Amino acid sequence: MMHRLLALLICLAGPAMGQDTVRLAVTTSFHNSGLADVLLPGIKQDLGLDVHLLVVGTGQALRLGRAGDVDAILVHSKSAEIAFVADGSGTHRRPIMYNDFVLIGPSDDPADIATASTAADAFSRVATAQSLFVSRGDDSGTHKKELALWANAGHSPQPPWHLSVGAGMGAALNTAAGLGAYILSDRASWLNFQNKAEQTLLFSGDPDLFNQYAFLPVNPDRHPHVKADAVIRLEDWLTSEKAKGLINSYSINGEPLFTFNATP
Repeated sequence: MMHRLLALLICLAGPAMGQDTVRLAVTTSFHNSGLADVLLPGIKQDLGLDVHLLVVGTGQALRLGRAGDVDAILVHSKSAEIAFVADGSGTHRRPIMYNDFVLIGPSDDPADIATASTAADAFSRVATAQSLFVSRGDDSGTHKKELALWANAGHSPQPPWHLSVGAGMGAALNTAAGLGAYILSDRASWLNFQNKAEQTLLFSGDPDLFNQYAFLPVNPDRHPHVKADAVIRLEDWLTSEKAKGLINSYSINGEPLFTFNATP
């Protein structure tokens, strides 16, 4: 697994990385949204800074940060992020933007989650019907949220109706589309997903589905080789009015994907 990750980093990095390069571990959901294609050119233009992305799940991003293999991370699992800062791996946690999680499923909706009153109710209906549900199963922020939602619903999902694929958001959505299964997705990845087949957005809007993304610099006291000065410049840009405009205006088919909410 680590060999594949390093190969991906090398592929993304291209030429040897210099002082004007930051290694940023980001979630697959952020990358799948397409927002990076909007933000990175602006960062390069304004800062002269090349941001090389290592696209992994939140859990792996945190492990890369703890090992000092990246300079900063952009992830979406608040409790894990707080632990990352508390154990000294990161200097602080800075919210950048948010969207929400949504429940996707077959248009005929055999578990009838579209009429659910809460996210917990929707998950309970899937479990009661034992309708096929695809889980990322990869320790990502989305997977962590899914596990919390199952717990809130009072269920412990099991095979054969609960299928853990150990894959990123795009691959998991492809699997769900192919099988006609339910799946939890971040809204941005779903809107940017091209292979929707007979799948549709069936449930959203519960406060429990809030999805915050945060920026965490790796602690230079623990890993002196990280590019702390460049990371500070990057964080300042990501929390600027320029970034706010780009994030809030990014949409697919007229539907915004993220809302800027950078707070100290």
